[in-house]
Amino acid sequence: MPYVNGIYYFANNAKLHDLAPVLLIHGAGGSHLSWPAEVRRLPGQRVFAMDLPGHGKSGGLGKCSIHDYVGNVLDVMDALNLYKVIIVGHSMGGGIALNMTLDHSERVLGLGLIATDARLRVSQIILDGLSHPHTSTRTIQTIVDWSFGSQEDETQKKLAARLLEETRPSVLRDDFVACNDFDVSERLPDIDKPTLIICGTEDRMTPLRSSEYMAGKIPGAALQTIDLAGHMVMLEQPRRVASILNVFINSIEYLPGV
Repeated sequence: MPYVNGIYYFANNAKLHDLAPVLLIHGAGGSHLSWPAEVRRLPGQRVFAMDLPGHGKSGGLGKCSIHDYVGNVLDVMDALNLYKVIIVGHSMGGGIALNMTLDHSERVLGLGLIATDARLRVSQIILDGLSHPHTSTRTIQTIVDWSFGSQEDETQKKLAARLLEETRPSVLRDDFVACNDFDVSERLPDIDKPTLIICGTEDRMTPLRSSEYMAGKIPGAALQTIDLAGHMVMLEQPRRVASILNVFINSIEYLPGV
């Protein structure tokens, strides 16, 4: 299994250096498996999906701030000799992608924001519920219930709950604390990279109005909505999300070695 500095990553077409590298960043309590095969194995694209520290197969500890996670992403990029990437983030991963684009613009070719917000406020119900062992299981179920649209079947929800339960409770709570402290809403007009925003119309965690706000503030940003999908839009509508991402990736000019 591929690791760099104790961090696990999945790679598709890693050796096709003429293709722009795409780096997928999962959300709170997630892993590379938060990205369905249709996205991770996007045909004709060079895709990397990392497990953040303390998540999935990666060692180390989770972080309490989005900024600290950006440092981990840059370390992985350096270890893989990826100077510039198209960075695509879901939820908390979108916050990481935004922060990285704003603070390390020279490392970013394009920005993909999926079910995220420039201000990731978290319900106190979640923060309080994850603070106590006797309420954490119930809180995870609440997170799952709020994360899917009305059309999703129970099998997918059970798989999502299992992935969250496999994350250490302290890591999961710290992720949501990091989200709650994150706010770059005033800096959105400074983004000067091609930007794609995807949101499900039934997203309860980062509602459509949040994506519409970002689309209105980021110069040239394109917003794609997916009907009947919730916060886990890429799991609910994997082919649709993969198709939209593929068009976006292909629209970005990439000169290897530059």
